[in-house]
Amino acid sequence: MAVVEHGAVQELHVERTLERGLVGNVYLGKVARVLPGMQSAFIDIGLERAAFLHVADLWQRPAEGESSVPHRGGPPPKPIEKRVFEGQTLMVQVIKDPIGTKGARLSTQISIAGRMLVFLPQDDHVGVSQKIPAGQREALRARVLQLAGEGVESGKTGGFILRTNAEDAADAELAEDIAYLRKTWTRIREASQRQPPASLLHEDLSLLQRVLRDLAGEGTSTIRIDSSEQFHALMAFGREFMPAAAARLQHYKGERPIFDLYSVDEEITKALGRRVELKSGGYLIIDQTEALTTIDVNTGGFVGARSFDDTVFKTNLEAGQAIARQLRLRNLGGIVIIDFIDMSQPEHQQAVLAELRKQLARDRVKTQVGGFSALGLVEMTRKRTRESLAQLLSESCEQCQGTGRVRTARTVAYDVLREILREARQFDPKEFRVVAAPAVIEMLLDEESQHLAALSDFIGKPISLQAEGNIGPDRYDIVLL
Repeated sequence: MAVVEHGAVQELHVERTLERGLVGNVYLGKVARVLPGMQSAFIDIGLERAAFLHVADLWQRPAEGESSVPHRGGPPPKPIEKRVFEGQTLMVQVIKDPIGTKGARLSTQISIAGRMLVFLPQDDHVGVSQKIPAGQREALRARVLQLAGEGVESGKTGGFILRTNAEDAADAELAEDIAYLRKTWTRIREASQRQPPASLLHEDLSLLQRVLRDLAGEGTSTIRIDSSEQFHALMAFGREFMPAAAARLQHYKGERPIFDLYSVDEEITKALGRRVELKSGGYLIIDQTEALTTIDVNTGGFVGARSFDDTVFKTNLEAGQAIARQLRLRNLGGIVIIDFIDMSQPEHQQAVLAELRKQLARDRVKTQVGGFSALGLVEMTRKRTRESLAQLLSESCEQCQGTGRVRTARTVAYDVLREILREARQFDPKEFRVVAAPAVIEMLLDEESQHLAALSDFIGKPISLQAEGNIGPDRYDIVLL
């Protein structure tokens, strides 16, 4: 799925249908076995392996006057064998996907995520994310209580948690989310009364459905889908839950593939590369590491301005626009360090910062930008929401193990000579055979031939060489014959 603004791709979202997890799914489970010794139970939810429910994940209605929010230091939960029994049906939600031989982990406390809110049908409170500034929390809580109605605190209509992106939400957006979540819960409850045990009652939204819930807004002009089947499925979902967004749906029937029309595949290829060309002739170098992302700005071949200061300033301004787009496109999160080209004039620095902040304001993911440091670097953060595009679409190179570099043929040749010497001290073969990449064999036959001959004389054994085209550039084998 691609978000296109002003004719250019700004965001890419990818979901592999076969790899969708189960977290968030709600099932009508049947207790297969209770294990008092482990204070847990195995629940049949219709999967290959039974799922696992621990006593700590069993929700129980609080006593009169007691908070429904779990708290530390409270009374210990009743033993699981006094709360569930074999053959019992329970509504459960997956909180951890099955891994290897382990089944999914379950909870009986149901939560349904919306765009701005999380609905807790068994609770009676409105909580607010700790990431929202303390001064805004009480006002937001009061707004949700007013929109959700008096039934919340009486425990009749369920509770809510405000997510971080509800911080700047309008009343209309919050009301729409409340209506969607309550409607979803009604459907789940009705399905639980009709369906047999081990049935799926609610599946967390697919990427296609999340487009309507999370991405479509007042600024969205059209949502184009090239699949007739998916278009009709999304139209049915949208009409029931999000009629305003559904009205923007269009079925694309053009001859050209829709991603070709908007150059999406081309943008994906570019977004997996390190170098990003700027229209002026400058370029960015983007490196993503585990701890942070670094972005280096270079003038390249840009010499169009009247003076060097103007050249630098214009390149940095353009880079600010490109960086904001690349962060969204690649979905880079965490700490980002930007090395703009050094600017001597403070007003130029402020103008570049202002441009960067202006472009980042269009990003729906929360960002924070600091000023220029003493070393001329800009430090910023962007909230991690999911894996980056590179993590989703690529994996570490088998040859270089993700470093982006391999050892030179000469370095590998010296490794080979040292390895032969080590093995000659432990084994007594008739001959040593070196199997390596052609460049390494050529190095041993040509520039390092004297060293190879001297080693052969020293160990008193012949050394033969065999080039293999399909072996990695810095891999080799020493075969004892």
